Amino acid sequence: YCGKTLLFKNGSTEIYGECGVCPRGQRTNAQKYCQPCTESPELYDWLYLGFMAMLPLVLHWFFIEWYSGKKSSSALFQHITALFECSMAAIITLLVSDPVGVLYIRSCRVLMLSDWYTMLYNPSPDYVTTVHCTHEAVYPLYTIVFIYYAFCLVLMMLLRPLLVKKIACGLGKSDRFKSIYAALYFFPILTVLQAVGGGLLYYAFPYIILVLSLVTLAVYMSASEIENCYDLLVRKKRLIVLFSHWLLHAYGIISISRVDKLEQDLPLLALVPTPALFYLFTAKFTEPSRILSEGANGH
Repeated sequence: YCGKTLLFKNGSTEIYGECGVCPRGQRTNAQKYCQPCTESPELYDWLYLGFMAMLPLVLHWFFIEWYSGKKSSSALFQHITALFECSMAAIITLLVSDPVGVLYIRSCRVLMLSDWYTMLYNPSPDYVTTVHCTHEAVYPLYTIVFIYYAFCLVLMMLLRPLLVKKIACGLGKSDRFKSIYAALYFFPILTVLQAVGGGLLYYAFPYIILVLSLVTLAVYMSASEIENCYDLLVRKKRLIVLFSHWLLHAYGIISISRVDKLEQDLPLLALVPTPALFYLFTAKFTEPSRILSEGANGH
């Protein structure tokens, strides 16, 4: 990952410096020259950034729902506020990224897993002196997530306490701000996760989305005692949860297929309702009371 930086250019004459670390926004080419990152992010890159942007939003919604209580009317407003915070943070992050002032970023193409961990590949030409060439070879996919989390945290601290104080009257004083306190814990965790496992998440996030969305949907339907379509339709909240999981299923499928060939990949989206339908069709066969009664009868 070491390269020669362009020092002077006059027409066809180019003068490069010694081999070393490339400036921010550049990475080495095949000839070991530092070249600016001028490519547009691929669809998979945008999907990865979308996944990292969704993590704090989903955690916000989870803890808001967890601490607001079933009868609290403030949960909806807090959900909307969390969505507004994360959306504004994403827009601001894109605006302050290079090129500044537009909802567009330029990036370097991710070639391999080691691109995320250049600090592990500092060479020692004479086996004594180490040439430090650590830089963001996947610019800006690594640092832009930290910037986004910082804006999310700032906007949350500016907006959420005022909102919660005004509308969360049904909760005790100690319970009103618990969802905010939870965010003060999970934001550092997400930051460390990105810092240490950003490269692993880049390649694994489609499968993480699919597995977690399937597990959480099954747990929710089981905890809500949903055994048929009527149980699902009786409350709007259950439908919202179902459609949200379907969106996550579709997101994961698109991320895995990368939609390289539309005519082949888009039919895969027909699999989105399959887990929920499978659960509804098989729930009656796994009813604990039925299993116990059949066991007692010797069947």
